[in-house]
This record gives sequence, C-alpha cells and structure tokens, in this order.
Amino acid sequence: MSNISKVQAALNRSKALIDYNIYNNIHKQLKFRKQKLLADNSLTEDEKTEAIKIINQKYDKEKVFHNSGTKRICENCNQECLATSYCEVCIRNYLKTEFSNWTSGNDDIDDLIQKCQLETIRPNVVIEWIPYNKLQNIKYLTKGGFSEIYTAKWIGGKYKVWNFKEKKLEKSGNIKVILKRLGNVENTNKNWFEEAKSHLTISNKDAKFVQCFGLTQDPLKKKLYACNK
Repeated sequence: MSNISKVQAALNRSKALIDYNIYNNIHKQLKFRKQKLLADNSLTEDEKTEAIKIINQKYDKEKVFHNSGTKRICENCNQECLATSYCEVCIRNYLKTEFSNWTSGNDDIDDLIQKCQLETIRPNVVIEWIPYNKLQNIKYLTKGGFSEIYTAKWIGGKYKVWNFKEKKLEKSGNIKVILKRLGNVENTNKNWFEEAKSHLTISNKDAKFVQCFGLTQDPLKKKLYACNK
C-alpha cells in the first residue's frame, strides 16, 4: 500500500528540481519528473507507480487545456484525443447522451450547463444540474458580498473518473459542498445569470479559482445557487 505522505514528498521534490530554462514545456517537465521519481530510492515500486500516475493525470489536464501534445486514437470512439488516462471526446459524448435525462426547468440554464459539459476537459470537473433533493444538512454559514453562503452534503457527489470498461463516468460518493446564492430566477434582472456563467465557464479551467460543480435551485424559495467544493 502506498504511503501518501511519502508520495507527496517525492512529488514535491521532483517539481522543485525542475530547471524551467531547460525543461521549458509540460512535455519535457513530465519526462524529467518521471526520471526523478523512478530513481527515488525512498519510494517502493508501488509508490513510484502511484506518483507517476498522479503526474500523468496532471499532464493529461494540461495537454487538454492547452491543446498541446501528441494525439492518439481512442480505442472506444476512434476519435483523436490528447489524454491518456481517459478520452475527453468520450466524456463529452457520454454527457451529451445524458442531456435528455435531466433539466433545470429553465432553457437558458440548460443551455449554459450543456455548453459547459461539451467543453469538459477532464472527468472530475463536469458541470451539472444538481437536483435540490440531492442536498442534505443545508446550514447557513455566512454572508459573502451580496450572497448568502451555506454548507451542505451532496448525495452521490460529483463525477470522478472515466470507466474505460463500462464506457461511462462514475461518481465519487457523498461530498461536502458550499452553496452560494446567486439570485432569484424569476427576477428580470439577469445579473445572476452572468455570475453563474462566470462561475461555470472559468472556475473549472483554471486551478487558481475555486471549483464549481454546478447549479441547483430551491423549488420553494425560487433561489439559484452555485455549488462549490
């Protein structure tokens, strides 16, 4: 069994040793870090495998985000893709087949979420419509800016991995989330929609922003929330 703290320490060492003047792109950096991890005598073979798996996943994310690197032909969809631990095309195709299985009840919101899903770059950052009955233990936390902030437990949780064998996305199980009230859906002022759009289209493409899982709505109070980690 892998020692997580040892693996993380080794990952940190391999990153700290990078000379960015020499290893000046993500492809060279991955090769360098793999060499260092394989030569790290503090790790067992299983821990080396785990460490390389982690940097490969991050490498996939960077390749797809920057549209950079050697493409491969996916054995499932026969389309070109950049990721190796999953196929970004398969993920988008799968999400598209699920469009008819959910709705927010609002065409604008449905269109926004569908657009985000068709731009998904990795399996654990899928924007979703989250039915309000999937949220439990909702508790008021604080007020931030013009919004009220709540904590909640999301039953079922977010998508986590792409299952190659089953050809589908799999969920991660119950997780704790933050709810941010964006505004009243019935309000003719569409500022809430622009804020929601900003949350959904920006946050999941840049690690500097808090990840947003999607949108939900209290059916009684008619309020729209962004659901964050």
